[in-house]
Amino acid sequence: MSTAELPVQHAVNVLYTEHHGWLLGWLRKKLGCPQNAADLSHDTFVRILSSREALGGMREPRAFLTTTARHLIIDRARRRKIEDAYLRELALTIDLLEGCQQSPEQILVTLEALEQIAFVLDGLGLKARQVFLMHFLEGLRQAEIASRLQISERMVRKHLMNALVHCHHALDV
Repeated sequence: MSTAELPVQHAVNVLYTEHHGWLLGWLRKKLGCPQNAADLSHDTFVRILSSREALGGMREPRAFLTTTARHLIIDRARRRKIEDAYLRELALTIDLLEGCQQSPEQILVTLEALEQIAFVLDGLGLKARQVFLMHFLEGLRQAEIASRLQISERMVRKHLMNALVHCHHALDV
């Protein structure tokens, strides 16, 4: 281990030993499930380790930990929402196809694609994300979207264009 990594490792060690128990308790209270709390606590520290530059200037470690944990909770909820929607659609499709089922590999590929879409759309505003999903996942026309969201068709087109540009930039990087 290089001498440059020693302060980072020390900061992580101090952060973990001083605050892991507290974070785990906070997450247990928040989530109501000790297993999910343990998973999220672990994920929180993994996320912090992957952004080492944040360790140096941390003034309020508990605030930083809770903010990171909250973001992970939101990410999981979004992922779960997408998976639930996919599973509902899959159940409908299975009913329609009368016994024709997707292979586990096809399901995995679809879930991975949906997760990538969720990640790419994460930086979009709420309206742009809604318009994008209504248009591309639900297959609604712009007029239907405008009616549902009570916005003009011009705004629907603007949100779609912004979403597509955002996706293009996100996938280019």
